[in-house]
Amino acid sequence: MDLENQKRVKEMAEKYGPENVLLIFGAAEGEAAGLAAETVMNGDPTFAGPLTGVQLGLRAYHICEPEIKAEIPDELYEEQIGMMEMVLDVDNIIEEMTTIRGEYCKY
Repeated sequence: MDLENQKRVKEMAEKYGPENVLLIFGAAEGEAAGLAAETVMNGDPTFAGPLTGVQLGLRAYHICEPEIKAEIPDELYEEQIGMMEMVLDVDNIIEEMTTIRGEYCKY
Protein backbone atom coordinates (compact mmCIF):
# COMPACT_ATOMS: atom_id res chain seq x y z
CA MET A 1 0.00 0.00 0.00
CA ASP A 2 1.55 3.28 -1.09
CA LEU A 3 2.20 6.14 1.32
CA GLU A 4 -0.59 8.36 -0.03
CA ASN A 5 -3.19 5.64 0.45
CA GLN A 6 -1.90 5.00 3.96
CA LYS A 7 -2.41 8.69 4.70
CA ARG A 8 -5.97 8.61 3.30
CA VAL A 9 -6.89 5.54 5.32
CA LYS A 10 -5.50 7.03 8.50
CA GLU A 11 -7.43 10.27 7.93
CA MET A 12 -10.68 8.36 7.29
CA ALA A 13 -10.24 6.28 10.43
CA GLU A 14 -9.61 9.44 12.47
CA LYS A 15 -12.55 11.29 10.93
CA TYR A 16 -15.18 8.52 11.02
CA GLY A 17 -13.81 6.20 13.71
CA PRO A 18 -12.07 2.93 12.86
CA GLU A 19 -15.20 0.92 13.70
CA ASN A 20 -16.96 2.70 10.81
CA VAL A 21 -14.34 2.05 8.13
CA LEU A 22 -14.22 -0.99 5.87
CA LEU A 23 -11.60 -1.43 3.17
CA ILE A 24 -12.05 -3.57 0.08
CA PHE A 25 -8.95 -4.58 -1.83
CA GLY A 26 -8.60 -5.95 -5.33
CA ALA A 27 -4.99 -7.13 -5.40
CA ALA A 28 -4.25 -9.93 -7.85
CA GLU A 29 -2.41 -12.08 -5.29
CA GLY A 30 -3.25 -13.21 -1.79
CA GLU A 31 0.10 -12.06 -0.44
CA ALA A 32 -0.37 -8.52 -1.77
CA ALA A 33 -3.93 -8.31 -0.44
CA GLY A 34 -2.77 -9.68 2.90
CA LEU A 35 0.05 -7.17 3.16
CA ALA A 36 -2.34 -4.29 2.48
CA ALA A 37 -4.80 -5.68 5.03
CA GLU A 38 -2.06 -6.09 7.63
CA THR A 39 -1.01 -2.50 7.02
CA VAL A 40 -4.48 -1.09 7.80
CA MET A 41 -4.97 -3.39 10.76
CA ASN A 42 -1.60 -3.61 12.46
CA GLY A 43 0.50 -0.81 10.96
CA ASP A 44 2.96 -0.51 8.10
CA PRO A 45 5.27 -3.55 8.28
CA THR A 46 7.84 -1.76 6.10
CA PHE A 47 8.13 1.06 8.68
CA ALA A 48 8.05 3.64 5.89
CA GLY A 49 4.56 5.13 5.82
CA PRO A 50 2.07 7.10 7.89
CA LEU A 51 0.72 3.87 9.40
CA THR A 52 4.08 2.88 10.89
CA GLY A 53 3.31 1.86 14.46
CA VAL A 54 -0.39 2.74 14.02
CA GLN A 55 -2.65 -0.21 14.80
CA LEU A 56 -6.03 0.82 13.40
CA GLY A 57 -7.52 -2.68 13.48
CA LEU A 58 -9.70 -1.88 10.47
CA ARG A 59 -11.90 -4.42 8.72
CA ALA A 60 -10.54 -5.36 5.31
CA TYR A 61 -11.76 -7.74 2.64
CA HIS A 62 -10.91 -8.65 -0.92
CA ILE A 63 -13.54 -7.94 -3.56
CA CYS A 64 -13.70 -11.67 -4.39
CA GLU A 65 -14.55 -12.80 -0.87
CA PRO A 66 -18.06 -14.22 -0.49
CA GLU A 67 -19.06 -11.63 2.14
CA ILE A 68 -18.41 -8.78 -0.28
CA LYS A 69 -19.49 -10.54 -3.46
CA ALA A 70 -22.91 -11.20 -1.86
CA GLU A 71 -23.44 -7.46 -1.42
CA ILE A 72 -22.95 -6.62 -5.11
CA PRO A 73 -25.67 -7.22 -7.71
CA ASP A 74 -24.71 -10.28 -9.77
CA GLU A 75 -24.83 -8.45 -13.10
CA LEU A 76 -22.60 -5.63 -11.86
CA TYR A 77 -20.14 -8.03 -10.24
CA GLU A 78 -19.91 -10.09 -13.41
CA GLU A 79 -19.42 -6.99 -15.56
CA GLN A 80 -16.75 -5.40 -13.38
CA ILE A 81 -14.98 -8.28 -11.63
CA GLY A 82 -15.98 -11.56 -13.29
CA MET A 83 -13.08 -11.70 -15.76
CA MET A 84 -10.54 -10.84 -13.07
CA GLU A 85 -11.93 -13.47 -10.73
CA MET A 86 -11.46 -16.17 -13.37
CA VAL A 87 -7.68 -15.71 -13.36
CA LEU A 88 -7.15 -15.19 -9.63
CA ASP A 89 -6.37 -17.83 -7.04
CA VAL A 90 -9.48 -16.89 -5.07
CA ASP A 91 -9.03 -19.67 -2.50
CA ASN A 92 -5.54 -18.40 -1.68
CA ILE A 93 -6.79 -14.82 -1.41
CA ILE A 94 -9.63 -15.83 0.92
CA GLU A 95 -7.26 -17.88 3.07
CA GLU A 96 -4.77 -15.01 3.34
CA MET A 97 -7.41 -12.40 4.16
CA THR A 98 -9.13 -14.65 6.71
CA THR A 99 -5.82 -15.30 8.45
CA ILE A 100 -4.90 -11.62 8.60
CA ARG A 101 -8.35 -10.63 9.91
CA GLY A 102 -8.17 -13.35 12.53
CA GLU A 103 -4.83 -12.05 13.72
CA TYR A 104 -5.23 -8.27 13.60
CA CYS A 105 -8.82 -7.10 13.05
CA LYS A 106 -10.39 -5.35 16.04
CA TYR A 107 -13.81 -4.49 14.59
